[in-house]
This record gives sequence, C-alpha cells and structure tokens, in this order.
Amino acid sequence: MREEPWQLRLVKKSLKKKDKLRLLERTIPVSPGRTALDLGCAQGILGYFARKRGGLWVHADEDPANLRTAKSILEHGLIQLKGEDLPFRDGSFDLVLCLDYLEHVDSDDRTLAEISRVLREGGDFVAVTPHTGKFFLFHKLRSALGLRLEHFGHKREGYSFPELEAKLGRAGLRVRSKTSYSRFFSELFELVLNFIYVKLLARGPSVSRRDGHIRPASAEEFKAQEKTFALYSLIYPLVWLLSRLDGLLFFQKGYSLMIWARKQRGDLPG
Repeated sequence: MREEPWQLRLVKKSLKKKDKLRLLERTIPVSPGRTALDLGCAQGILGYFARKRGGLWVHADEDPANLRTAKSILEHGLIQLKGEDLPFRDGSFDLVLCLDYLEHVDSDDRTLAEISRVLREGGDFVAVTPHTGKFFLFHKLRSALGLRLEHFGHKREGYSFPELEAKLGRAGLRVRSKTSYSRFFSELFELVLNFIYVKLLARGPSVSRRDGHIRPASAEEFKAQEKTFALYSLIYPLVWLLSRLDGLLFFQKGYSLMIWARKQRGDLPG
C-alpha cells in the first residue's frame, strides 16, 4: 500500500490549514468548466484540495524547490513565476486563489494589478492574509520571541481589512464578503509550534524559500522530524479540542483574514 504523501499527513494536523480548507469548500462551488490559478502554491497542499472543486488549474510559485515538492501531489499544471508579472494573457482565469501569498511579495499593489488583469470580467478572487490591527497582541509576542518576518518569508506583517479592501479597489476588485479565523487559542498553539520548529528543531535551511521555514517544506525535512511529528500526533486531539474554545470568542477578530472579491466591468482601474 502506497504511503500517504507527507503534505497530506501534515495538513491533517494543522489547525489553521484545516479551518482554511473548510472555508474554501463552503464558498468555492464545484465547477468542472472553469479555469483557475493557484497563485503561490507553495508545497501544493491547498492546491491539491482546491483542484477537487473542479476545473482546469494552474499552480504557480516563484521557488523551484516548492514546485519540485508540489509536483509529487499536483503532478501537472505547475509554472515558475519571476517577479510580480504573471505570464498569462488578459482574462485567462475565472478564479484566482491567493492564499498566504500577498504578504510575501515585494510589491503587493503590482501583484494585485496583475491578478486583476488575468481575471476575466466577473471572475472571482479569493485571498488569505495575516490579519493585523491594534489589538493583535500575538504579533508583538512573536517578535519578542525572536520570530522575525524573515522566518515566515514575509515582507510585511499582514493587513487590516480596510487596508486590503482599498488595495483591491485600486486594482479593480470589489470585495463581496470577508471573514476571519484563528482566534486566541488556535493562534497560541500555532505560535508555540512555530517557535519550537524554528528555534529547536529546524536545521539551517539549505535553500531560501519565499514562504519561509516555519514547518517542513520538503519530504527530506519532514522525514528528519518524523519522530517529533509522531509525538505531536499523539497530543493533537487535545490540541484540536482546546483550539475549539475559539468558538467562545465570537466577538474577537481572527488572526487570519479571508476575503472574496470579484472583477466587474465598472470596477476596472482607470
């Protein structure tokens, strides 16, 4: 029996990725006829599940190391990016997913303009970014613990909703809805896991990756931490159960922001 790919084993124990996938499955309809772009596919985990919603998918990333890893589960439709300019014709896609990518690029405004260009009129855009604001205390704690933006591959900490909405508007993308997730308990566990991996487990990175080094990013890195992962798997049910206490904090904004936007004829930038 073939062993389950390491990326899929990892996502089953990731609080934030599982919440993200639930939101995507609820809001992206099944559509066999669409063309879709998974922008910033990383190791292919989210693209693997998004592709199950149907359509012709292209998965793009800047890092050759990411694309080699993603190929093991995506198999085809992978393209390497060079900078913010996207190598696609105007109006190529019905849907663009941009999951945890905008905070990694040098020019987010240029990236959003390119996303708008390759979307057809009426096409949909879904983005996930870190959520920032005055009362997001874990961002300050992360810095105090020595977890710098470089560890995450971030060019900026994230976005408030008004800031991101304004950027989308300038690119000709109108926000249709938004939500946030990963409140206090989920974010606390995520912070602890990131600290343990970066400060205690990870060896010096052999390659530079766009999305940083806060988790295993290749089969080799996963194998090196397999015993630790097995130990974490034993306590994961308790971690998951405690993270559900987030439901009691319905009044609190989450540390991850997800938005759904659409390109419309009247929204094209001047």
